[in-house]
Amino acid sequence: MVARVIDAADMRVGTFLMIEGSTYQVKKVDHSKTGKHGHTKVRFEAVNIITGKKKVAVVPGPDKFEVPMIEKRQAQVLSVVGDNVSIMDSESYENFELVVPEDLKSEVKDGVSIEYWDVEGEKIIRRVL
Repeated sequence: MVARVIDAADMRVGTFLMIEGSTYQVKKVDHSKTGKHGHTKVRFEAVNIITGKKKVAVVPGPDKFEVPMIEKRQAQVLSVVGDNVSIMDSESYENFELVVPEDLKSEVKDGVSIEYWDVEGEKIIRRVL
């Protein structure tokens, strides 16, 4: 479910966008002036929040982008098995498994509290609390 739709001209650094079905965070934005016969152009660099892949694009200012619904939740780590962790949501007590990001492997241990994001049905671990 998409939260809202924005114009490319309204894009700012830190904005989350849906591009080709994946969620990206905008890292850099440049706006050009309107030309004699056209619209303002927006050049942006965005990083996929799940895979880390970078995307660079130039689009007209009136182009529309979907902003995804991001639900930030807390959970407790029940067990760590290799690259996967079993966690329990702090509010709903739902249990599920997630893959631990490379930068958090040293911090994620049994019993610690974490923050995870539910982005359009995909869950990812963002930080250790």
